[in-house]
Parts: sequence; structure tokens; C-alpha cells
Amino acid sequence: MSKVTNTTQGSFYFILTGIPGFEASHIWISIPFCCLYTISIMGNTTILTVIRKEPSLHQPMYLFLSMLALTDLGLTLTTLPTVMQLLWFNADEIGFEACFAQLFFIHTFSFMESSVLLAMSFDRYVAICRPLHYASTLTGEVIGKIGLAIICRCVLAVLPSLFLLKRLPFCRSHLLSHSYCLHQDMIRLVCADIRVNSWYGFALVLLIIVMDPLLIVLSYTFILKSILGTASWTERFRALNNCLSHVLAVLVLYVPMVGVSMTHRFAKHASPLVHVIMANIYLLAPPVMNPIIYSVKTKQIRQGIICLLSQRDMCLR
Repeated sequence: MSKVTNTTQGSFYFILTGIPGFEASHIWISIPFCCLYTISIMGNTTILTVIRKEPSLHQPMYLFLSMLALTDLGLTLTTLPTVMQLLWFNADEIGFEACFAQLFFIHTFSFMESSVLLAMSFDRYVAICRPLHYASTLTGEVIGKIGLAIICRCVLAVLPSLFLLKRLPFCRSHLLSHSYCLHQDMIRLVCADIRVNSWYGFALVLLIIVMDPLLIVLSYTFILKSILGTASWTERFRALNNCLSHVLAVLVLYVPMVGVSMTHRFAKHASPLVHVIMANIYLLAPPVMNPIIYSVKTKQIRQGIICLLSQRDMCLR
């Protein structure tokens, strides 16, 4: 079997797959994809603009929200070029280096999404369980360090898997299963022993994909314990309402993630269309839904958007 090595990478390329069985309808399928990408870009850009322009939103909760919006924007812009050029122009080839670059950014931003949601759960924990220490605990310097730690954590987590994959020879079967490059998709084309890659991937799943939601659940366990200890039902409702947006964002990320994992694990022989749909939901749902969730459920963000759209110099109350 012919293989590609480091000396032949320059001419090697991968072939992306659109929507299996609907290749003739790609131009029509591009319309909802285009709408979803537009919603994601405009929604997250709007949230970033509102938080930047309104001084009253320069608080820990909204600074973490701006991190989430930046992450969603990065994830959207990473997959947009290959998805839309495939649907619009049937351009299904992507170069070796370009594919690895896209793989790096997709997985880095995906891990950052999980890490930012974990940081936001810590913010909610401090705000509800330690309200008197909130301002002194989550200072601007601390938030900056948390943001830097998230970037370092995710980049350092993805880079080893990238280098481990890149050193391996690839078969001449160029065909990928999606319209973008994913590690689990590319590893199938390798013609060598991938045990090291598999063990590292398993460790990565435990350290990020499993540990992050467990820590989020732990933080909400303490939050619920604190809320149920309050005397007033009004205070309980207010505290739960403050957490609702974050809980929805967590569900929007982890429910599709679990769905993709279950599909790969227990539905290997299912139609390729099922795998493609699940992967697209996983990568598109958070960037599209998060700005909608926070715009609808967060009064300050909603008022800021109204002020921005109406072009009035109004202060948020």
C-alpha cells in the first residue's frame, strides 16, 4: 500500500465529504448553514461589542462571557471556510498542512469552550456561595490569569496529539468523513501503529471531556446546597435564575458531545449521514445557541443590545 511520508507531504491532500447522499443538493443545503454561520458571527460579535462598550459590564461574569463569545467566534471561523466552499463550489480538497492547522484550531477551541464553561461555573460558585469575597477573589488580574491558563491548557493539550499524528505515514486513501478535519477522522487513514495516539487521546478525554463536566456538577452541588439554605423563596429563585444561562450553555455543549461519542462508540455501522449530522450539531450548536441564550436570559446583555441597535447613549441599569 502506498503511503505519504514527511518527504511527500507537499503534494498530499485530503478529500472532504459534504452531506452524504445529498451531493446534488449542496447549494440548497448551504442556505441553512449560511444562516447558522451568520447568526453565530453576528451574535457573538454583538455580545463582545456590548461588553466592550458598556463599563457596567466589565465584571467577572461578563468578562468570562466575552471569553466564551471569542471561543465560539474562533470555532465558527475555523470550520466556515471548508464547509461553505464545499457546499458552494464543490471544492473538496484540502492540503496536508492546512488540514492539520484546521484540526489544531477546531480541537483547541472545542477544549477552550469546555474550559471557559468550567471557569464560569467557578464564577457562579463564588458569587452565590461566597458573595462577600466575590470582588476580592475574582479581580481583573485573576481573571486574566485564568484566561491565560485556559489558553495554555488547551494549546498544550492539543499540540502533542498533533505531533503524534503528523509523524505517522498516511495511506493513499484521502477521503475524510466530514467537511473539516478532525483527529478521530484522520487517524483512520494512518498506516502504522496508533497505540500511543490512542492512549494519549484517552488521557485527554479523561482530563478535559470527563473532568470538566464533573467539576461543573460539583460546583453546582455546592451552589444548590447554598441556595436551599437561604430563607426566602424569592432569593432562591433569583439565584437559580442567575445560573440558568450558564446551565443551558453547558447542556448545549455537552449533550451533543455525548451524542457524538455515543454514535462513534455504539453506532459505527450507522449511515454516514448520521455521523455527519451529529458532528455538525456538536460544532455548530454552541456558537449559534450561546449568544441567543445569553441575549434572552440576561437582562443586562439584552438591554445593551437594545441600546446598541437603537444607537442611544443609555446606561444599563
